[in-house]
Amino acid sequence: MTLHLHADVPSRGVDLRLQVPDGGTLALVGPNGAGKSTVLSLVAGTLRDGHSRVELAGQLLTGPGAWVPPHARRVTTLSQDPVLFPHLTARANIAFALRARGVSRARARGEAARWLDELELSALADRRPRQLSGGQAQRVAIARALAAAPQLLLLDEPMAALDIDVAAALREQLRHYLAGRTAVIVTHDVLDALTLADSLAVLEGGRIVEQGAAAELLTRPRSAFTARFAGLNLLTGRWDAGAVVLEDGSRLPAAGAHPADASVHAAFRPAAVRPVADGGLRRTVRSLLPHGDLVRVRTEDLAADLSGQQVAAHALRPGAPVRLAVPREDVATYRA
Repeated sequence: MTLHLHADVPSRGVDLRLQVPDGGTLALVGPNGAGKSTVLSLVAGTLRDGHSRVELAGQLLTGPGAWVPPHARRVTTLSQDPVLFPHLTARANIAFALRARGVSRARARGEAARWLDELELSALADRRPRQLSGGQAQRVAIARALAAAPQLLLLDEPMAALDIDVAAALREQLRHYLAGRTAVIVTHDVLDALTLADSLAVLEGGRIVEQGAAAELLTRPRSAFTARFAGLNLLTGRWDAGAVVLEDGSRLPAAGAHPADASVHAAFRPAAVRPVADGGLRRTVRSLLPHGDLVRVRTEDLAADLSGQQVAAHALRPGAPVRLAVPREDVATYRA
């Protein structure tokens, strides 16, 4: 069920091409307004645009002289807020997806019971949405989406509204059920991208700026957004004898072997950054925010996760100068 998409929506500044192979899951990430929702709307058929082209499993859904309305597309969307019929039970909500495909009432009830059992929802079969927790309702929505046997599943921030523990359990279930199914997921959560998707596309300004295997892009980011998304710092400079020379002339010792003067990216975790009295990179503190048991200190171009004791010892506050260092072995480098 391969998806081919050419999204060309001048009114929204979107112009990009995507392909999702049969059985593959593509994660779309990017800042707000990058074009992620436009892509989902085009594929689902809720946005009709004469310039774009959507082809799924060899059928032209949107394109010159072709238009298949949303209800006739074998495409199911799962959003962060489960959209369930409030007057129907969990069982009836799932059965509805099958009835809409022309499945008999008896078979639909049987299939609904199977999916309730698959997602450990059998005890909730006769409850209505108002009687379900957020996590339970989302699992019912997933069961209904999968029961519909779509050619393509669209997931729009499916875990965004859930508690951390609930989201983790649901993510594991989704990973199992997405295996072998063609899907596109929009997310702001790096765990979703790493655990649910095998490929990743980074959108900025309506264009694709990075695309490839999810694990590769998140460990070797090439854009500032991807680095932030992956939780890494990313600096770019030129290679000089075991160090990256940054634009301001400062040197960042790093692991790697590159030709002299080659343009390279340097990536490292905020937890590897430490304040020092001498040497290091001279920066100015922009903000301090709680980050678990630590303090996330942001400067012009990097972040450091420091203890409260470190923050106090170096008198760090917005506007204060700071020198930051990273152990050479914690700085990964690759050609820009």
